[in-house]
Amino acid sequence: MRVTHGCMVVSMVVLVVGPAAAQHAAPRLTLPDSGGAPTRILAQVTRSNGDVWLGTYGRGMFVRPRAGGLPGTWRHITHSAGDTNSISLDFVHAIAFGPRREIWYGTIGNGWGLSADAGKTWRNWTFSALGPEWQYVVPDGIVTRGDTVVIGTADGLQVTTDDGAHWVAFGDTVGPAAKGPADTAVEVLPSEYVQGLASGPSGWTIHHLRGTTQLNLAGCLRRAGGDAHAPCVLADTPAPRHPEPVGIVPAKGPVIGSAMRWSPWFARPIAAEDNDHIDQTYRWGSTMGGVFQPHQGVEFNNPDGTPVHAIGDGLVVYAGRAERGALTVGIRHDTMLTVGGRKYFVFSVYYHNSALIAHVGDRVKRGDIISRVGHTGRATNDHMHLEVHAAPTDSVKPIIDSLNRYPSYTTNPELWITPLPGTGVIAGTVVDSAGVPIPQARVYGIAKPVPRETPFAFAETYGPRNHPHPVFGEHFAISDVPAGVQHLFVVIGGKRIQRTVVVRPGAMSWVEFRP
Repeated sequence: MRVTHGCMVVSMVVLVVGPAAAQHAAPRLTLPDSGGAPTRILAQVTRSNGDVWLGTYGRGMFVRPRAGGLPGTWRHITHSAGDTNSISLDFVHAIAFGPRREIWYGTIGNGWGLSADAGKTWRNWTFSALGPEWQYVVPDGIVTRGDTVVIGTADGLQVTTDDGAHWVAFGDTVGPAAKGPADTAVEVLPSEYVQGLASGPSGWTIHHLRGTTQLNLAGCLRRAGGDAHAPCVLADTPAPRHPEPVGIVPAKGPVIGSAMRWSPWFARPIAAEDNDHIDQTYRWGSTMGGVFQPHQGVEFNNPDGTPVHAIGDGLVVYAGRAERGALTVGIRHDTMLTVGGRKYFVFSVYYHNSALIAHVGDRVKRGDIISRVGHTGRATNDHMHLEVHAAPTDSVKPIIDSLNRYPSYTTNPELWITPLPGTGVIAGTVVDSAGVPIPQARVYGIAKPVPRETPFAFAETYGPRNHPHPVFGEHFAISDVPAGVQHLFVVIGGKRIQRTVVVRPGAMSWVEFRP
């Protein structure tokens, strides 16, 4: 699984106070542009000595010392390929401090780490220690209190009291009790999909997919040690799934871009009571800023065992193992697409499942449960990877081939499935002065505040291995954008090209960028 945010700056505060090192909210800082583009700040904390630490989207961490620190005087900490002492990834979502000047950080997609020497070297917990789970640390998701360090992830909590020599995991009862680096796993949460956490006088507050749970962490640790009667869960409070869409400020000046009535064919593959948001960091066509291969689908991050639903009516044409053993379902849908006299068969494919319910030859209806979320195959967390193909053939081979990482007919699923309530789609083109499409160009300024656990920074235009929708021929498209006015820009040939777009619920807003 994978993640992004617009150039809007969002305040994220860690609610933790330790006896030896305090961290608190500070005025939101900004960093110099990188090649004319903004740096998305994901985490900001201030140590008790006054040093300011920032975690960013794709640029690692920045540290500004208190003594003599002037604006722009930053120490830069980044990932270095092949260096096991560097941080594990430059997408840093959480920073926290321990009582002996330890520094903890957490990433979006590659675990977390600890430094005992002021950030010069790092000990990291990544795939070799964590396995295919635990690698997505939530916003401000590392909380310290004395010697206790709690790390909130999309797969539950990991807790240590001895700087990572030993861990205890806390999850839910839906899927198997995954331990990761832990010696013991305890099922205490209604959902392992943690979205935030804090420590306070009344205990530890854990926000998750099903609401909020108050924990007596000391009691939970005793329970993990074998005391079945130790007090652990203090309270569970259910919460509604969908927050209201965040309003976008009205535009000043002319509005560019046309809104067209557009009818998505399909439903979403995850129910609203689960996490039906698309992972914002690794959307269709994204490379996460050059870190990964161009993405051929979209991700829905959910706990192991979450039901996966058919997005439309059709025939199950594949049900079994695919790439690297991923449990996979493929559906050829009943309706064909005709463009310019050419007919296309439309397929949807669902990867990384923990269990398959549908079988080859089954007729399925929109909304039928066909499988359950998992992490089989080439996955780094519990999620479902959805692809939509528009193919000139009804053959399954070009659609699902375990040896082909870049299928020939994938298209952007965000143009096929229904947007979330109160949201629409922005799509368009980005070309140079000669009218030639620019691959992997970054479209900044789209404001998408939720979901916070996979923050949005920018959209990317498609690379040569991604294919536009046969009808639209777009270079990029992003759905679930809150209705209202959005201010976008790209940098072409060193020049900033700006557009202002109105997004309407259930409609597509088209925009073109050209010098």
